[in-house]
Amino acid sequence: MTTLTVYTSDGREGDTTTDPAAIAATLGGLGVQYERWQANRPLSADAGQVEVLEAYRDEIEALNADHGFQSVDVVSLGPDHPDKTTLRRKFLAEHRHEDFEIRFFVDGRGLFYLHVGERVYLLLCEQGDLISVPANTTHWFDMGENPCFKCIRFFTSPEGWLGNFTGSDIASRFPDFDAYVAGRG
Repeated sequence: MTTLTVYTSDGREGDTTTDPAAIAATLGGLGVQYERWQANRPLSADAGQVEVLEAYRDEIEALNADHGFQSVDVVSLGPDHPDKTTLRRKFLAEHRHEDFEIRFFVDGRGLFYLHVGERVYLLLCEQGDLISVPANTTHWFDMGENPCFKCIRFFTSPEGWLGNFTGSDIASRFPDFDAYVAGRG
């Protein structure tokens, strides 16, 4: 279940909600867009890029009208991926982007951490969740030790994902994906 938990930047846990409207309102106050999308048709278990993009075509076109993407693709990562540890490490460090970062979870789940002011917002994204992190918002992402997700990625830069790392160790003060999920179960 999609879950938002707010922490203080020193790691003290605060409020938690699973209500989509409350999640959207809280994140909206930070300039973060959160939406729920539905496919316009059932997807096969091994749906590839063409099938996924076609199933969400209307939502993608509406979002593109607002942002003007250079590219849209689908990334899928499973527990047997040979580079899962390296890829996980890449996104675990706090960073920001000069442009927004938009991800839509077609399947599976992952944990976004948004560091805004004196708070850190942990958003457990699951199938059907779209998150758009504004430019220059410090954040990081954890897919867990055994990732399992499929996402649509939206890029306005031809280079794709470009992170500017802060050098902060703040990510080490918060539960990782596996601990967070275990604590909610």
